[in-house]
Amino acid sequence: MAQQKNDRDVQGEGDYRSARVYKKDIENFMNRKGGEIGDLAKKAEDALEGPEREELEKAEEKGKSKARK
Repeated sequence: MAQQKNDRDVQGEGDYRSARVYKKDIENFMNRKGGEIGDLAKKAEDALEGPEREELEKAEEKGKSKARK
């Protein structure tokens, strides 16, 4: 008889465990920083328009190069 897996064991496409962790992380972030979203966005915009731009673009490219295609 085949052993049934519960949703905690599912990995791969439809990865429930990772989805739960992601959701919890988002909720924690919003609880800590939710009221600061506008300020954080402005800081990010300022960084992209300032001397950090080149470093941030390099980091973005590095991240993209490791992404699945």
